[in-house]
Amino acid sequence: MTANTEHETRERIVGAAMQLFWEKGYNATSVADILKSAGINSGSLYHFFPGKQDVLLAVLTALHDNIWQWLLTPAWEGIPDPVERIFKLLDRYRASLIETGFTYGCPIGSLALELHEPDPPVREKLAQNFDNWVAAVEGCLDEARKRFPPRTNRHEVALFVLTTMEGGVMLARTEHSIEPFDACVDQLRNYLNLLMKSAKQTKSRK
Repeated sequence: MTANTEHETRERIVGAAMQLFWEKGYNATSVADILKSAGINSGSLYHFFPGKQDVLLAVLTALHDNIWQWLLTPAWEGIPDPVERIFKLLDRYRASLIETGFTYGCPIGSLALELHEPDPPVREKLAQNFDNWVAAVEGCLDEARKRFPPRTNRHEVALFVLTTMEGGVMLARTEHSIEPFDACVDQLRNYLNLLMKSAKQTKSRK
């Protein structure tokens, strides 16, 4: 097996597993499912991964490393306003919910909910993915920091955005309706607007 072939085979395994974990969940996906979807034999999989958890770790690494390429850059293309980029990102999740008939879920959030007591390496990878997402949103808030009160904790606001998205997705999937997601996002926008209004009023009094 050449280096290029090895790379392609490994990527095929990770891609197949990522799709299956999203569609079926981690626990419901067997190694046989991954082999069938990737079109490989067991020897090829075990050449790269000692077990299914090692495949999961590779999936979580790929999601972490490709967040800009797969999620943020496409969502933010042509959106110069940093605050609106946050809502454009949330709108991408909204569109995915509708397009998939409310079967779509944030892959990291879905895995975190499913794996109640993940082993430390898995828990660490899940946390890194959440941290990566929060850091991207916090970067938007940092760009717009002059529009918010000086004491605004932008990291905590970014965490609030994450929990709004995850909670909205979970409720929309449960109710098979986009209304809960929209309600969550509307309240988030109201909150950010209140912060920005407060900052403007403070500046006008000086």
